Amino acid sequence: MSNEKQFNSVWDALEDDPIRAENLKLRSALLIAINEELTSRSLKQSEAAKLLQITQPRVSALRQGKISDFRLDTLVDIAHRLGLHVSIEIAA
Repeated sequence: MSNEKQFNSVWDALEDDPIRAENLKLRSALLIAINEELTSRSLKQSEAAKLLQITQPRVSALRQGKISDFRLDTLVDIAHRLGLHVSIEIAA
């Protein structure tokens, strides 16, 4: 029998702090949605930077999925500028 621990997500496996893991899950979901929208619009990085009101290097970091470069509130702002609706479900 294996002693391997089972995790609900990769973030649970990578982060011991459950609060930090949850924050990473939320940021990851937003990064994915933002990148999918940018891809669907076929925007150049300079065009995306103007639309999102961030610098081109920040767009590059977004496109590369550099999750540690973005706070949750920043990603919510970026998603909003793309016209995406962001909601958070609270469960006990």
